[in-house]
Amino acid sequence: MATEAPVQPPAPGKKINRIGLEPVAYRGSKTTLCAGCGHNAITERIIDSFYELGIDPTQVIKLSGIGCSSKAPAYFLNSAHGFNSVHGRMPSVGTGAVVANRKMIAIGISGDGDTGAIGIGQFVHLMRRNLPIVYIIEDNGCYGLTKGQFSPTADLGSTLKTGVINDLPPIDTCALAIELGASFVARSFSGDPKQLKAILKAALSHKGTSMIDVISPCVTFNDHEGSTKSYAYVKEHDEPLSEVSFVPFFEDITVEYEAGTTKEVTLHNGGRVVLSKLSEDYQPTDKMSAIRVLHETMARGEYATGVIYIEPDKTDFVDMLGMVDEPLASLPQSKTRPGKQALDEIMESFR
Repeated sequence: MATEAPVQPPAPGKKINRIGLEPVAYRGSKTTLCAGCGHNAITERIIDSFYELGIDPTQVIKLSGIGCSSKAPAYFLNSAHGFNSVHGRMPSVGTGAVVANRKMIAIGISGDGDTGAIGIGQFVHLMRRNLPIVYIIEDNGCYGLTKGQFSPTADLGSTLKTGVINDLPPIDTCALAIELGASFVARSFSGDPKQLKAILKAALSHKGTSMIDVISPCVTFNDHEGSTKSYAYVKEHDEPLSEVSFVPFFEDITVEYEAGTTKEVTLHNGGRVVLSKLSEDYQPTDKMSAIRVLHETMARGEYATGVIYIEPDKTDFVDMLGMVDEPLASLPQSKTRPGKQALDEIMESFR
């Protein structure tokens, strides 16, 4: 989390968060996406989450690739650092940024095409490295920017508005992320603001890769009967694993639920993910259980939503590299460029 700034007394009628900022400080440009697009709902929850957690926008880097989803960073955190990379290459740009400055909070916005097609190779290596980043897939099952063709996450048998039927099985990005090594994996629906915001808050407080697949219907090309990523279909086939709550480290709140129905996971910074009303005694820290649930719900034509898998104590990529605490970007040349004596010692060691 960012260093706390002194809280200034609010002006009459002004709403501020714990670091003294108003909600407007977390907004961005006006959206140019279609009215009703699920991506806009995700943007609103991102704004809410950063504001309520009291994260300094100037300590955030927002990243994206290409596609409708990758326009989203323009619509939140105007004062944050940003980089819109080429198609499918956001993970490598994000890795460089986080390694250069480990103090920054990184959030990457991608799409199901940007991640599952041209960017699948980069996605694979980002997940296995457990880079500290929140990676959001705005998943609508189609290429909305190029007139609605099927994407790699489109379900087998789903149809386009033209009547074309998809005859290829989908890539389940959640199952793939868990198998590869991501330490926080969740799925949500853009039409479920309460669940999505709780997941986003927990993801922002997690140290490692937080991968969130958000079903986000495309109102222009993929919200018709026959689509399995439409608002109507997802609402009818949502299978919540639990009710997700998140308690930030700075809030002294006692969470009470009926005995035997709660799973609480403490994150590295003291924040807590509280999962209540667990279905089938679901354990989000059990990797095999998580993968099993994803396969079973997919076979039923349903979407398992909530925190699917979490490994709060896994070493992240930056710590794995043995990096110094001070950001590399701010180190003086005397520390990043070895002197002649050091070079002589290295050369001598090869004799």
